[in-house]
Amino acid sequence: MMKGEYNRRVNKKLFFIYILSIIVLFGLGTYLLNTNKQKMPLPVLMPSKNIPSTSAPEASQSAEIVTVKRVVDGDTIELIDGRKVRYIGIDTPELHHPTKKVQCFGQEAMIKNKELVEGKTIKMIKDVSDVDRYKRLLRYIYVGDVFVNEYLAREGYASQSTFPPDVKYAELFLTAAEDAREKNKGLWKACK
Repeated sequence: MMKGEYNRRVNKKLFFIYILSIIVLFGLGTYLLNTNKQKMPLPVLMPSKNIPSTSAPEASQSAEIVTVKRVVDGDTIELIDGRKVRYIGIDTPELHHPTKKVQCFGQEAMIKNKELVEGKTIKMIKDVSDVDRYKRLLRYIYVGDVFVNEYLAREGYASQSTFPPDVKYAELFLTAAEDAREKNKGLWKACK
């Protein structure tokens, strides 16, 4: 084989490796950019602290209208069709955990949740995830004009607890829980 032909073959192979490297790097860069976008929470518009905690759902969101059969605890309900629903973005003290004893203010959170929703028609709105690992629906809950998730946090029955990708109201719940803590409401007063 002649030296010129050998150089052409080597140059062809190097050119092919160079193009392949660019394609791989471009694909990797695109993948990383898309992965980072998915992890970043969407911006949340925060209402003024002067607005009452009874904000209505956005009209453009699709909602499911259902009736609550029973309240399981402060942040979980069962519907008349047997489905269980876990409130997104908040966490109330435990009542029925297999490895934890009843936590401070758990009973009060369940009683307040019963007052708000048990036997009532509610509006459920989904964020990104449909169900959690226990197959409970993950939803924002409204009864009338009351945004139940936010109300429980603002009145001191729940703390903020966000699990991506369901972050639409994370800042709202954080502000509500901080407000309850500052005002020494509910669990923030009782569970020191």
